[in-house]
Amino acid sequence: MANIKDLEIQFTDEQITAFGGISLLYKMLDNCHFKDELSMVSLPKQGSNRGYSPIQLIYGLFTGVWCGASCFNHLDIVRYDPTICNLMGWHHAPDHRAYQRYFEKFSQATNQHVFGALNEWFFSNLCFDNFTLDFDSTVITRCGEQEGSAKGYNPKRPGRNSHHPLLAFVADLRMIANYWLRPGNTAALTNFISFLEDTLSRLKGKKVGLIRADSGFFGGEIFDYLENYNDGKGLNYIVACRFNNKIKMKLVSQGKWVEVAKGICIAETTYQADDWEKSRRIVMVRQDPEVRPKAAGKKVSNIRSKSPEQLELFPEMAELGKYRYSCFITNMTLPAKAIYDMYRGRADSENRIKEVKYDFSVDKYVSHDFWATEACNIMLCIRVCVLLYVCSAVYETRTYGAMRGAGEKSPHLLYFQNLTLRTDENNAFRIRGSWQSDARPRRQQHHAHTHLTGSTHHPRLWPP
Repeated sequence: MANIKDLEIQFTDEQITAFGGISLLYKMLDNCHFKDELSMVSLPKQGSNRGYSPIQLIYGLFTGVWCGASCFNHLDIVRYDPTICNLMGWHHAPDHRAYQRYFEKFSQATNQHVFGALNEWFFSNLCFDNFTLDFDSTVITRCGEQEGSAKGYNPKRPGRNSHHPLLAFVADLRMIANYWLRPGNTAALTNFISFLEDTLSRLKGKKVGLIRADSGFFGGEIFDYLENYNDGKGLNYIVACRFNNKIKMKLVSQGKWVEVAKGICIAETTYQADDWEKSRRIVMVRQDPEVRPKAAGKKVSNIRSKSPEQLELFPEMAELGKYRYSCFITNMTLPAKAIYDMYRGRADSENRIKEVKYDFSVDKYVSHDFWATEACNIMLCIRVCVLLYVCSAVYETRTYGAMRGAGEKSPHLLYFQNLTLRTDENNAFRIRGSWQSDARPRRQQHHAHTHLTGSTHHPRLWPP
């Protein structure tokens, strides 16, 4: 290793940038024909010939975020880096206000058309089928009086205005399937069926093998829709139960628990709400926090009853507060333990929400206009999927060269499992995971990792 005194120091007046690796990302993006797809989806046009083209604005947004911009004001990082402009073939880059003005041209109908088409294009190129869809909502606190921001459920900052978007994830690929912005005073169930229908329409004929959701989506109308979907063929679902008094009574009165692991017992029963036409299967899980200190679930400490004497019939009441309980409603006939194991995978959707909000700053790109905010948020979600798309092309190029040399056709996009995006100490994208391809006759898995220069940061229906 050379000593410091042996290193040659030079000065130059040539343009340099710390984000030169972005050119590689865009070369791969061009190979995926993303720009061609953007030109075909009828993006809102500028009102003047002097305005920046819509494609340049979208690429400028992607570039700024990849360079570390965590809000609209930070997008000037591209404007003041002439080397990036030269790499992209631009004479000038837009001011941050140009991005805000452009997204204000989006409306509800435009968002539905443009992003529906982009999602269909994306999923049509996935060489993978039989998706598991996870649905969740999140709270985004707002610091102003933006359209749609309202006081509602906000556990971290009670009483603050917020938005309450709905999200759908393809669990197998860790990709975002759909995003709807909603006012902060809406419940999780609001417009969910419309959101579900829209999500299924964007998957371009892909089969959905399982629907998973938390207790916020517990409702008979949703279960009826899932069971009657596609002329009665239905969709498999597992949804966490909302703990009402009836379900608490079933937990207390359940006498047959089967231990499946140390500190975990499982039972099952049926449940029918007063406004339901039929009963449905419920899988109940009981965990002992003394044995499993990190046990998930809720404690059932009290049961409301007009006749307290009834509760004396259940000797289990003495140990009611000892355990943590979870309940799941499902239309599947698999063993109870399998139902529990399948639902546990839904917890990863919380990690996806954290990545979208804190790693990719979706919560920071906000406009006064409601539909402009939604448009920018969805575009950033597509950027996440596109990044994974580009990474898959990197893997394909590196790994399938020998196969292409042998004349075997490689897939357009690979299926990734356990893929993560992080930045290392050199501010470079680090992508790790295992992948598999339908091009191979046997289900072989291959592990790889790569580095891409760049940076990250730490960062539906309603009357407008």
